[in-house]
Amino acid sequence: MPRLIAKPAVIEAAGNKPKRIEEFAGRVNTGHASTSVARMVSPGGWVEPGQRPEFEEITVVLRGMLRVEHEGGVIEVRAGQGIVTAPGEWVRYSTPEAEGAEYLAVCLPAFSPLTVHRDE
Repeated sequence: MPRLIAKPAVIEAAGNKPKRIEEFAGRVNTGHASTSVARMVSPGGWVEPGQRPEFEEITVVLRGMLRVEHEGGVIEVRAGQGIVTAPGEWVRYSTPEAEGAEYLAVCLPAFSPLTVHRDE
């Protein structure tokens, strides 16, 4: 039988400014370890520490622009576009434009603070 996810779990975000993370499916809200799905609402000027996660992350930008720094350069992902980052790849996400961004992130396996490996 299908199971309604009545509301997401709000999770604290890393970074220099408050960012809203709404986990619909994942370790916190539904107990899923294999996949997580979260909606992010990020303010303009937000930047988080770099990370080298153990999971694949598929991100779809709904509004604004998400900047993804990686060891080979920078990719700007705009509304209507997506990006996939591989496990073990160093990345740093930010939303430098004034309007910030809204995006969906799917992590395989599910996001975990123990497997994200953020820079110190």
